[in-house]
Amino acid sequence: MGKLSDLGVEEVINGLSNKSFSAKELVQTYIDKILEDKILNAFVRVNPEKSLKNAELSDDRRKRNKVLPLDGVPIAVKDIFCTKNEETNASSKILENFVPQYESTVTRKLLESGGIIIGKTSMDEFAMGSSNETSNNGVVLNPWSKGEKKLVPGGSSGGSAAAVSARLCSAALGTDTGGSIRQPASFCGVVGLKPTYGRCSRWGIIAFASSLDQAGPIARSVRDAAIILEQISGFDTMDSTSVDKKVPNLLTACSQSIKEKTIGIPGEYQISGLSDDVRNIWKQGIEWLKSAGANIIDISLPHTPYALPAYYIVAPAEASANLARYDGIKYGFRANNITSLDDLYSKTRSEGFGAEVKRRILIGTYVLSAGYYDAYYLKAQKVRTKIVQDFNIAFEKCDAILTPTTPAGAFEIGEKSHNPVEMYLNDIFTVPASLAGLPAISLPSGLDNNKRPLGLQLIGRPFDEESILSVASVLEDSANFRSMEIEQGIVS
Repeated sequence: MGKLSDLGVEEVINGLSNKSFSAKELVQTYIDKILEDKILNAFVRVNPEKSLKNAELSDDRRKRNKVLPLDGVPIAVKDIFCTKNEETNASSKILENFVPQYESTVTRKLLESGGIIIGKTSMDEFAMGSSNETSNNGVVLNPWSKGEKKLVPGGSSGGSAAAVSARLCSAALGTDTGGSIRQPASFCGVVGLKPTYGRCSRWGIIAFASSLDQAGPIARSVRDAAIILEQISGFDTMDSTSVDKKVPNLLTACSQSIKEKTIGIPGEYQISGLSDDVRNIWKQGIEWLKSAGANIIDISLPHTPYALPAYYIVAPAEASANLARYDGIKYGFRANNITSLDDLYSKTRSEGFGAEVKRRILIGTYVLSAGYYDAYYLKAQKVRTKIVQDFNIAFEKCDAILTPTTPAGAFEIGEKSHNPVEMYLNDIFTVPASLAGLPAISLPSGLDNNKRPLGLQLIGRPFDEESILSVASVLEDSANFRSMEIEQGIVS
């Protein structure tokens, strides 16, 4: 069977069912690995006692034939999900020592399905970043780093992606605002699935940009991602943007044939900054789908070049409003040596927020200010509408859209941190689907010349996660990425 820590979600479920090992044995294996790790810095918090107690309860349910769908599966959770009576900081100083008295809907669903939250993972502060370098908990290292080349894991869900890649958990939860699940998944050689906006509740997730934020799984396989998503999805009266729509059997969708499915290839994603390695993997992906019987057509998404600038107006504007609540009054960090109320606000926010968060608050406040609202924010929303229309027209001709996830593989720590615009360009392929609220998945499909993972992205119609899962499963089988992991020593 190999190492327990090498097992994915589906393999864990089968192993527990066959009594090959217990949930307690499995959880202890992961806890030992997490505590022994002194390099990756993927986790910000673990609770061994609670995790082992929940594992014992899971084993007891199994003995009584009261098994739940995810019973005994150890899952890491991004530090943006509020977990009852457990510290949650969104990797920011301004939320230090914040302990919620409530559970986010998504983590509650995870627990109710028998999943074991093994720990909280690091992230870019308030989910603002593409490299996990803005975290107040320090930089996370990509497990694919070799020698002196220290690579970023991507962001903002970099801790979750690194933890899954390094076999520190069976799967993890992240959030995706403009690519924060898919981009780190691509960099770390794992699967990242952003569901349709409204598929998963946002209640209890610390907000960045409310019209964009969406929870989703990071896993080792497409099937594992489908299993997790099915359990955390569903309507929630606590979230006004949650959609009352039945959750389909997503695991079944992974086995569906893609013969006669039509896959669109957008010409606008053939940008000048696309690396040759990514371009070749994209071409290879097209050939794999052709071999599986899919029809390949060229499509146009003409407003794609405007997606990134529109996103970096809309998202900071919403962040400016959402982060106004952090002022040192009710909870979290409060600055010392205060002389007045204005001084309290100013010093607390100045000392509590990191540079990237302050940059985005300033941008957001500026584009919402009198005299600039129409010129920037309103125009960006009009562009967003055009992007939605582009996808609607494209999906009249195709069932899914195949693109690269990122323009290149993972870059080195510090390489782009002093150039915000260059950093933002990492999101160029993931942002359009976020603005349109569409489901999208990134799956590892090959390595570049530096032996760094490269991902392919599939984008689907609203609430049609089934189509992208079926196509992604075909690509996954063709790519056989696990053999590359073994070759590079990531997994035995």
